Amino acid sequence: MEEYPEELRTPPVTLISLVGCPELHALISSHLHSEQPPINTLALPDFSKISVIFSDKSSDGKAASASDPSSPTPGILKRDWLLKHRTKVPAVLAALFNSEQISGDPAQWIQVCTDLENLRNVIRPKNIKLVVVVVVPATFFASSNDDLISEDRMAALRKRAELDAKHIVFFNSGDELQLKESLNKLGSTFAELATTYYREEGRRIKTRVEKKNFSSIELNIRNCFKVAVHAEFRRDWVEALRFYEDAYHLLRQMVSTSTRLPVIQRLVEIKIVAEQLHFKISTLLLHGGKIADAIAWFRKHNASYRNLVGPPGVVFMHWEWMSRQFLVFAELLETSSKAIQSISGPASNTAEKLTEWEFQPAYYYQLAANYLKEKRNALELAQQSEEAAGGIDGSAESVAPSVYVGQFSRLLEQENVLAMQPLTDEEYTRYSIAEGKRFQDSFEIIALLKKSHESFSGIKAKRMGSLCAFQMAKEYYTVADFTNAKQLLDDVASLYRSEGWVTLLWEALGYVRECARRAGMVKEFVEYSLEMAALPVSSDTSVQSFDSKDCGPAGPPSLAQRENIHKEVFSLVSGEVGSVSIGDNLDLQTACNGPLHLEIDLVSPLRVVLLASVAFHEQIIKPGVPALITVSLLSQLPMNVDIDQLELQFNQSECNFIIMNSQRPASTDGRQGRRVERAPSLSLVTHKWLRLTYEVQSELSGKLECIYVVAKMRSLLTICCRAESPASMDDLPLWRFEDRVQTFPTKDPALAFSGQKAAQVEEADPQVDLVLGATGPALVEECFLVPVTVTSKGHSVFSGELKVNLVDVKGGGLFSPREVEPLSSDSSHHVQLLGVSSTDTEDDPQVASSKIMKIQQSFGLVSVPFLKDGESWSCKLEIKWNRPKPIMLFVSLGYFPDVNELSSQKVHVHKSLQIEGKTGIVISHQFMLPFHQYPLLLSKQSPSLPMNEASVLVVSTKNCSEVPLELQSMSIDMDDDHERLYTLQHGGGGAEDMLGISHLMPGAEFRKVFTIVPEVESSSLVLGSVALRWRRKSETQEACVLTKYKLPDVNIELPPLVVRQECPPYAILGDPFAYVLRIKNQTKLLQEVKFSLGDAQSFVLAGSHTDSTFILPKSEHVVSYKIVPLCSGMQQLPRVTVTSVRYSAAFQPSVAASTVFVFPSKPHFQIAAAADAENKELEPVATE
Repeated sequence: MEEYPEELRTPPVTLISLVGCPELHALISSHLHSEQPPINTLALPDFSKISVIFSDKSSDGKAASASDPSSPTPGILKRDWLLKHRTKVPAVLAALFNSEQISGDPAQWIQVCTDLENLRNVIRPKNIKLVVVVVVPATFFASSNDDLISEDRMAALRKRAELDAKHIVFFNSGDELQLKESLNKLGSTFAELATTYYREEGRRIKTRVEKKNFSSIELNIRNCFKVAVHAEFRRDWVEALRFYEDAYHLLRQMVSTSTRLPVIQRLVEIKIVAEQLHFKISTLLLHGGKIADAIAWFRKHNASYRNLVGPPGVVFMHWEWMSRQFLVFAELLETSSKAIQSISGPASNTAEKLTEWEFQPAYYYQLAANYLKEKRNALELAQQSEEAAGGIDGSAESVAPSVYVGQFSRLLEQENVLAMQPLTDEEYTRYSIAEGKRFQDSFEIIALLKKSHESFSGIKAKRMGSLCAFQMAKEYYTVADFTNAKQLLDDVASLYRSEGWVTLLWEALGYVRECARRAGMVKEFVEYSLEMAALPVSSDTSVQSFDSKDCGPAGPPSLAQRENIHKEVFSLVSGEVGSVSIGDNLDLQTACNGPLHLEIDLVSPLRVVLLASVAFHEQIIKPGVPALITVSLLSQLPMNVDIDQLELQFNQSECNFIIMNSQRPASTDGRQGRRVERAPSLSLVTHKWLRLTYEVQSELSGKLECIYVVAKMRSLLTICCRAESPASMDDLPLWRFEDRVQTFPTKDPALAFSGQKAAQVEEADPQVDLVLGATGPALVEECFLVPVTVTSKGHSVFSGELKVNLVDVKGGGLFSPREVEPLSSDSSHHVQLLGVSSTDTEDDPQVASSKIMKIQQSFGLVSVPFLKDGESWSCKLEIKWNRPKPIMLFVSLGYFPDVNELSSQKVHVHKSLQIEGKTGIVISHQFMLPFHQYPLLLSKQSPSLPMNEASVLVVSTKNCSEVPLELQSMSIDMDDDHERLYTLQHGGGGAEDMLGISHLMPGAEFRKVFTIVPEVESSSLVLGSVALRWRRKSETQEACVLTKYKLPDVNIELPPLVVRQECPPYAILGDPFAYVLRIKNQTKLLQEVKFSLGDAQSFVLAGSHTDSTFILPKSEHVVSYKIVPLCSGMQQLPRVTVTSVRYSAAFQPSVAASTVFVFPSKPHFQIAAAADAENKELEPVATE
């Protein structure tokens, strides 16, 4: 499309001309270019240039043609007509005058009138519209233009210019607003007049077309073209499309009617004009979003001219023209934005159904490349014919395009004047052939195919993209660019392999094989040759109806051709000099200066050449015991192949062995220290398995796997095949559906379905005992010891290693990053392996560091010392539980029974033990008040304690385990960063926290009482933590375990009132006793207190039942009652209620605190003194 002139590739743009006031031309032109649609300008500095620019040099010829209608029309379309109307013939001419010239002295006015008269005379024949622009001075600020130019002078100006008042425009650049208004006014006026001009011109020519008063069909086509162009100027796309189509249809009629030019040149002219008309029609259709209509039109255009080939000598011109049609339409389809948006599918309303490919630019790029190939072939034939007829002259340089589109003439210089001389068809043919020789079509074909390949790849059309890549590779091969050709052919062959296109793969491999030959790539040449020889090509050559030229360098696919390739490649690797030529004085044997090593893996295309299957007869074998292994080889090559030797390579190199062919001379290459077996024959027959069974023996435990089977053929070829298991071996994709007998790689069908190329070698039986001696559950926070004993019972232990692993039984893991435990920094680990201790390391710490190799949270690696037969070694694993969790302890012992580690196999002993981790100690606490003492606490925060009053803290310890425990001590400790702000007294009044030896049986509970007297008022008083030291009850003195229990922070406040209840611990039936309430006011305020006493059936009381009183600050009020019990036994005292008026708080003792035992008579306690050895007074400790 770039070969087309710009005036044809782009839509027409309105042209106006500016005359006078050159200082304003740039400003006005810039504004007009920014308009939508834009307007081009032709600027003339003064009025003297009018006659030169607008002189019609072709007016004489036009007049002559019009005066003599019978004269033949020399051509269809003038070559420069469209360019002239875009750059030289304006639709509007704007004459710019300063206001001083119009309103100035008479001489200036006369000059204005003269210039206008000259303008009218020049533009009147061309019907160009005129606009007069009056330039107002920038310093003029009048409210109306009448103040600048009189009305009489304006009337005279309109009369002289023959214009309406709206076509005389005032241009004022005084300020930005006035300048913008003036430019907009000019733009709208120019657009209106330009539309009028193009409409009138189009109507004038259309009238002639409708009357059909033309002497020739060429004039009819030309005028239809002009009407369409004028319609494009005014953006009337519908009318432009209609007249372009009319011109196209009229042009097609000229093929059989016109005799104006010789046959070849007449056909060339018609095709070039049809090409331009088709380009215009396709552009308008695509511009309007009619994608399907544009494609249907292109199909008709192609059908109309596809068979219009012309004489045989110029067939190449027809194919070049066809290629250009597809190329241009592909570029139009690709660059059209609406086409790209609608590219998804054919939504056509046309009569014929469009295919999906016709909506893809890649389709047209590919066909353009194909037609260009046809052009190249036809051009070669034309050159040969022309050279045989007498050669091509050198007069092509004097041939140039003529005045009319599609015509060419010879330039002749006569007396310094250039003249155009018509050409004969013979001269034009020689000129076209000479021009065709200047271009290298192969590179243009590659460029077109590359565009098509990229476009097809973009829409995921792999097969079409691969076809284009294949054609590109052929072109690269034609121009001897073997590197690019090989790169493309490798990708193409990969797709054909995966999809099973054998014939196409044969052709692709033939080209890439020839590229490798030409480039001297010996290894690649051998690989491609072997793959081609192993392709499933039919042996019946009669069904092959291929031309050898169409099948590439390898020829048509056949069994005979496969055999030729087989012989060729094996003669090369056999060392025969000069067997495969790659040039005039060079052969591949010269390039092959060393052995070739080919590797075949599971996805290699060479699996069809050699397939190796290995199967162990037993999946589990004993160390040192021979096991049978079957090696099977299969080849699809057309001829038998003799193998010199086979080598089986295992993951254990000691098991590698070589199988020699007894029919071949013995060779010692690569046999140092390896087992050698001999086979009577190692000949591979086509489609038949070669089965070999031998013994293999492994001294090492673990996995024994055959990895490679290496076959050495002739003197230079070695093929290394990846061993495959029969049970998991895939079929050959290209041979899967061929008519051949299906055989198994092994004689035993069961082994063919279950055989594996790997076997498991068992470990030697260990002769060492590993004992884990842990008993009982482990308790949280204690250091649990697990004895491990290693005893030799037949083997000596060399380089022994003990591996310890802690695994969660439930599979949840031993680490919890979400939980935060304040007891230790490693508490996020539920179970930790702290260390390992042994008897020999306790005496020598340096030995301990060398024995213990690595200890982690749940893993440990410990070295075991050398042990002779009958010796033992023991150690203890120190494990700590931070959470109650069951774990599985895995202990593995690995050792060598011989001092020579390289020659002996490592032996392993595994033991496991499940250990339950349980909670041993549970600590709880309870706050209590002293007996019959009740402070008034106003805060609702819990727990709250009264300041300066004794409070009781009861700490309980319960044994939740199944083993008896010994408690050593219990105390309340403060943290380092907190100070004790209360008075602490232990039970019994002492400060000693030692418990002696207190035994705590399973399920039993131990309590200790502490007295706390807060000394400061605080909302969160830190009490500290309870520290309990305990251990298991056992015969050995185990280390104590420290368990800490964090006490909560308490609220301390000063109670305003404290009520104390006093009554005897028991009563005697009928004897009165005193029941006293002491109410203490601890504030500095006068407190009003109300109290009441309820009746009880078991007592008679004396005193006021209801009363109120005022208690002075810092004083105490006593309320006393006399009560006589009437019944014996546990009796409920009368209920007392005390109410504080100020705080609206009521107090009533609990039921337990209001209960007293009544004896029927006075008791006698004779053993009280003996029971209390220390003569201490028995009194209650606390109450709830």
